[in-house]
Amino acid sequence: MEDVYSQAEELVFDHLHAAAFQYSPLGRTIIGPAANVKAITKKHLETYIKDHYTAPRMVIAAAGNVKHEDIVNQVKKHFTKLSTYPTTIAQLVEFEPAIFTGSEVRIIDDDVPLAHLAVAFSGASWTDPDSVALMVMQSMLGSWNKSAGGGKHMGSELAQRVGIDDIAENMMAINTNYKDTGLFGVYATCKSDCLDDLAFAIMYEMSKLSHRVSEADVTRARNQLKSTLLLHIDGTSPVAEDIGHQLLTYGRRIPFAELMARIDAVDASTVKRVANRFIFDKEVAIAAKGPIQKLPDYNWFRRRTYMNRY
Repeated sequence: MEDVYSQAEELVFDHLHAAAFQYSPLGRTIIGPAANVKAITKKHLETYIKDHYTAPRMVIAAAGNVKHEDIVNQVKKHFTKLSTYPTTIAQLVEFEPAIFTGSEVRIIDDDVPLAHLAVAFSGASWTDPDSVALMVMQSMLGSWNKSAGGGKHMGSELAQRVGIDDIAENMMAINTNYKDTGLFGVYATCKSDCLDDLAFAIMYEMSKLSHRVSEADVTRARNQLKSTLLLHIDGTSPVAEDIGHQLLTYGRRIPFAELMARIDAVDASTVKRVANRFIFDKEVAIAAKGPIQKLPDYNWFRRRTYMNRY
């Protein structure tokens, strides 16, 4: 727990979720408060495993030089004492839905050299038809840091702006999906006197997705996304993990060809439509930590979720 909270990035993302999904499970940290950790007993662990590590909520996946029949026999032999507690994820979500709230968390700490900033909108669930388009949009915004090989010549216009103007140490677009919602935005670190310019660059590039997108930029993002996915799912362990993940989130295995086709179907008009759904004139969640006195106020961010054009 001390190790996790010593990392500013992890702490900022925890606060981002706490601000965005108030009074819901997604707004609570995975580890939990120190008092809970210290009070955990054997009984707590047994109850948790009984309630959550259940057969209806478990997937067993294998990849590589394996035979289906052998895996089935091993499962029948070793997985005989699983709880059959019937509560499903869908029921848990229905009982405590995650409702996005536009708000902010600011932790001023002048003892650290860099400011950490996360700005996010309500995103899509795993099964949302627009989840793939958000993946492409994440690739359009891209990522950058001072040690990146591409330097100031990245494909992303946000990365170019950040690199050329030297207004951040690093930045990356974030797109996190959950059962019934998600988060889409940007995380970055910078020096305190760059906060104003960095905030403007982030909000300008995100809001621009709803009205000014080129087919060339979308094509670049699609190709980059497909390349990243191909590299990620390389080897039997990642394939098995991907199978399990897809069965839990989609209820079936999505063939790679189908996923590539979904990505190829995203064009400039799709990006504009999805950006209008999730970004244009929508509430925003903000989490910041460090020397952040020069970070613009919440209303400044909210006004830049749209552009008035005449």
